[in-house]
Amino acid sequence: MIWLIGLIIFVVLVTIYYANRIMILGNRVDNAWSQIDVQLKKRADLVPNLVETVKGYMKHEKEAIKAVTKARERMMKAGSDEDRVKANNQMTGALKTIFALSENYPKLRANENFMMLQEELSAVENKIAYARQFYNDSILTYNNLVTTFPGSIFASILGKKKKKHLEIEASERKAVKVDF
Repeated sequence: MIWLIGLIIFVVLVTIYYANRIMILGNRVDNAWSQIDVQLKKRADLVPNLVETVKGYMKHEKEAIKAVTKARERMMKAGSDEDRVKANNQMTGALKTIFALSENYPKLRANENFMMLQEELSAVENKIAYARQFYNDSILTYNNLVTTFPGSIFASILGKKKKKHLEIEASERKAVKVDF
């Protein structure tokens, strides 16, 4: 009889442990996503200043400027996390184009405001990369718990499923070609 009570107490404690662990790791994933979101917002807030600075110098690069502006609009309007990731990738591509084109405009490159914005955007990009890494690490820990025994049993009882990692775009996977 005592062993039955001990077994019941053990099962209850294990259930509480796994339920709490799944919730804690789920919250960590949500927090990691919100950290990415904060950095994306910072970057989006810098874009109007960049566009205004660049407009005067890059009069012939209207398409590149429009692409940055449209990417920012998409990012601000994106509803789902997936849409925000797609908009973020478009923004990254548009900003790379602007900075590549800026090489052709020495006066722009010498502009103090442009240099400051470029530094700030670079710092934000680094923070986004770190936040993405933290998010993917959090997803890995969460997925390990909900897909292995006995966590998978408790995850299915709680209706928790494996979550998707953030992946880089196919264009970013290509090796950089360097010509000497």
